[in-house]
Amino acid sequence: MAASRKIQSFRLPPLPTIGEIIRLYNLRAEKQLSQNFLLDLRLTDKIVRQAGNLKGAHVCEVGPGPGGLTRSILNAGVADLLVVEKDTRFIPGLQLLSEAAPGKVRIIHGDIRNYRMDRGFPSFIPRKWEDEPPNLHIIGNLPFSVSTPLIIKWLENISNRNGPFHFGRTQMTLTFQKEVAERLAASTGSSQRSRLSVMAQHLCKVKICFTIPGRAFNPKPQVDVGVVHFTPLTEPQIQQPFKLVEKVVRNVFQFRRKRCYRGIEMLFPEARRLELTDVMLKTADVDHTLLPTQLSISHFRALSDAYGRICAENPGLATYEFREELRQKRLQRGKGTGLNDDDVDDDDDEKDQH
Repeated sequence: MAASRKIQSFRLPPLPTIGEIIRLYNLRAEKQLSQNFLLDLRLTDKIVRQAGNLKGAHVCEVGPGPGGLTRSILNAGVADLLVVEKDTRFIPGLQLLSEAAPGKVRIIHGDIRNYRMDRGFPSFIPRKWEDEPPNLHIIGNLPFSVSTPLIIKWLENISNRNGPFHFGRTQMTLTFQKEVAERLAASTGSSQRSRLSVMAQHLCKVKICFTIPGRAFNPKPQVDVGVVHFTPLTEPQIQQPFKLVEKVVRNVFQFRRKRCYRGIEMLFPEARRLELTDVMLKTADVDHTLLPTQLSISHFRALSDAYGRICAENPGLATYEFREELRQKRLQRGKGTGLNDDDVDDDDDEKDQH
């Protein structure tokens, strides 16, 4: 009840409904941008509650669209709301909200992937990384087409403590299609375990808050939507550079239905593949017969540490990509090698970007 009273602490004046805003400005969800409008303000209020107490908070909303979630954020009593919207069609409706909440809304017309959020908030907000999270939140009903690359970008920012995480352990409350949400939170051994599971969980506490049925959106997507809350950890579970960890995890999950050694082999040039794979597995003390989905964060920590040592001892190895070696051999020979693209599983995390 306390949370509910705080949501009521600030109320916007009477405004056109979101449906009326859509009709007023002749707004249509663009399929190629995977836009889906959430019109039920009870659901947008519920999303906002997952972020915690926003009374007096600073918030960045990603892709506000017609402004349904924006209204719920404002009604939560925030001190400052920065909205970043790429689509010009939504700007007039957002300006209407800005006028209804004087001094509370700042509108950035641009792409969140390029926006320097570290410059967007006051200098008194930052906290030390080991302290409690700053009073800053990222909230967004993300288009499916950008949700996976965007969370990967933000995970890298967490690892480097820059971008939105220049201010400290900024919390995020975001929507994803349900299967992606389940992958983000999937535990070791789950069929949903993936690259996203490991990359997110070694850097954050990840919680699936609730699921929104597809019928709640306009137009109705073919899938349901999961709301996920992220709190960065004070210490990453894998103490290696983000790109090194991501490379190890990505290669392993390229062969998700095969034993883990198959993906590990692809970290090394063909001439030394068997030798260095054996060294890496023995150094990490990882059973080569385990499937990728059976590998825990501890396994990936040991594998990343072992790979890091091997790269340090073999200059140039860190930049090796097996697909490039395969491409060069095909160009030279005019035919395939022992490895075909068909042998490599599609990356489920990449497939969900549409």
